[in-house]
Amino acid sequence: MGVRKRERAEGIKEANKKVAFAKLNNCPSSPRKMRLVADLVRGQKVERALSLLRFSSKEASRKLEKLLLSAINNWEQKNEGGDVSAAGLFVKEIRVDGGMMLKRLRPAPQGRAHRIRKRSNHVTVVLGQADNTQSNS
Repeated sequence: MGVRKRERAEGIKEANKKVAFAKLNNCPSSPRKMRLVADLVRGQKVERALSLLRFSSKEASRKLEKLLLSAINNWEQKNEGGDVSAAGLFVKEIRVDGGMMLKRLRPAPQGRAHRIRKRSNHVTVVLGQADNTQSNS
């Protein structure tokens, strides 16, 4: 491996140390309902995001809270037990994509059938570490 390629790879590894993620696939709720909750925590600090999810009355917030805790745990494992509150973690990116759809039939009048689509979603949470080295220029 050449010098430039090695330096680039080391730079990418160093940047990835500040980022941790967690994924939840085929969560059995519609993407629209999950996006309502995801929009609440996007860009928030981790402590604030957890409290928002904990006291939200929506069902999707329970699943998202568990996923956020998993992402925090992944960050701790990557950084050998680093302190979360001192690191300044925040929700850098949260993405909700449509998952597979279960297609069912419901009886309708006059011998017809209506299709029911039971939706699911995929959620990806990316945590970033706040840079404390920013200058005020």
